[in-house]
Amino acid sequence: MLKLSLMTLPATSFMAGAAQADIVKVGVIAPMTGPKAIFGKQFTEALAVYQKQNGTKVGEHEVEFVIRDLPDINPGQARALAQELVIQEDVQYLAGFEFTPNAMAVAPILERANVPLVIFNAATSAIVGASPYALRTSYTTPQVTVPVADCALRKGMKKVVVMVSDYGPGIDAERAFTWRFQENGGEIIDTIRMSTNTTDFSPMLQRARNAKPDAIYIFLPAGPSAYAFMRAYVDNHLAGEGIKLLGTAETDETMLQELGDPAIGIHTAYHYSQAHSSPENDRFTRDLKALFPKAEANFASVGAYDGAHVIYKMIEATNGRQDAAKAVEAVKGLEWVSPRGSVKIDPESRGIIQNVYMRVVEKNGEGRLINTEIETFPMQPDWGHLVPKQ
Repeated sequence: MLKLSLMTLPATSFMAGAAQADIVKVGVIAPMTGPKAIFGKQFTEALAVYQKQNGTKVGEHEVEFVIRDLPDINPGQARALAQELVIQEDVQYLAGFEFTPNAMAVAPILERANVPLVIFNAATSAIVGASPYALRTSYTTPQVTVPVADCALRKGMKKVVVMVSDYGPGIDAERAFTWRFQENGGEIIDTIRMSTNTTDFSPMLQRARNAKPDAIYIFLPAGPSAYAFMRAYVDNHLAGEGIKLLGTAETDETMLQELGDPAIGIHTAYHYSQAHSSPENDRFTRDLKALFPKAEANFASVGAYDGAHVIYKMIEATNGRQDAAKAVEAVKGLEWVSPRGSVKIDPESRGIIQNVYMRVVEKNGEGRLINTEIETFPMQPDWGHLVPKQ
């Protein structure tokens, strides 16, 4: 079991750990090791940036982030780690979570422990409904998927194969794309669900090719599987046959340079691009590079950065006292300008309302690949709550 306080990580500006009574602890559960460790890295780097910019105190209350490593989908271990953080570390807040099943496993603990949960990434719509003390600062897959369907239809794509990872966010994405695309006259000619452990996508891409679609819509969790799929799409020359690729996080900044020039021209819709043009994003990316020169800002970074903002606001509202109901109530309807653009905590769902951007992979003046924003879908809700149940 890995136990870290963020102040022990190298090259951070976290609190110096002075012994004092008034410390508000935030337990962060994230993959720090294993194939998904990039998420833990993105989370902790972004939290370091937030504390560099905003300090380690809220009023007189020192804020300490305490990390627990959860490398993979393991609901039992997620629950155990959350209980340990609450009982042994006396955390007042829980945060993090890359995987939906792990976040869902923690939900029943929140009310008993009087602890809010701020989700930095896990993207299934149902999570925030599992407890009145759960909030989200990331996104949901339906939220970023519905604009993809709208854009595809507007660009004349009438027949699509849907390919998704076979777990909560993937099923959400499948349902949202299918509903929106069919509602507006499109045709889904095949649906392929893929194991989250899949690394060889060539057989499934051949099945999609045989269906002769105008495009393939995909959802895979960012990381090794998404990279493997993108390489397979490029290596199997589907673009040369006129089969376009539609996605969301599959051109994530942490692996974009490795995809190389064949990724140029791929369209995705997402709520953040490192290339987003705004003073807030310029400051965020500049300070991230100053602390971590090799870091790449991405959606996980901004989810954690904004998660820290919401936690600071809750600590302020409760004056550092442990009062989950008051803390959550205080941030319902909270609005601010994030590095991703204007955002708001939905007072009804406690999810996040935000812009979604249609992006295309291009080269910038320095020869680096970037996700250039070419269209904005303003202040999108969590469409997962609006898609008809099947």
